[in-house]
Amino acid sequence: MGQVRGALGPPGPLRVTAIASLTPLEELDDDPFLVDSRSQHAMCARWAAERGYVVTRELLVRALRPDHGVLWEGVRPGRDLFVAPSLRVLRSALSSVDEFTAECARRGVRVETVGHAEPSYDAQMKARVHRRLSMPTAGYDGR
Repeated sequence: MGQVRGALGPPGPLRVTAIASLTPLEELDDDPFLVDSRSQHAMCARWAAERGYVVTRELLVRALRPDHGVLWEGVRPGRDLFVAPSLRVLRSALSSVDEFTAECARRGVRVETVGHAEPSYDAQMKARVHRRLSMPTAGYDGR
């Protein structure tokens, strides 16, 4: 006799919400990685791909409340997880990492950090980030 599955069918791969920090361009010289949200999201995407997961949402936030609806919209226990490049990024992106991880535990949703080393930024890399963020409406794609 075969397995009976619910009306939704098989669970499929885990869906990942990648969290990046929305840090002002003015902080580029002091903390380029926190400003470079593209690199933060790329780090999360690589982490997810290595595990066979699918990034379905990319959040770009700063000091967001752990109970804010944008975090939890459509999130399902056992089917979704949150990932950020590092605890440092989570501390910038959320108003309280402790409250967020407690809320994740309460809702049955995993939260992970990538844990890879952050890239080192030279003047040329900082200049690319600056151009990309200062000219978004001019059609500049960041290359």
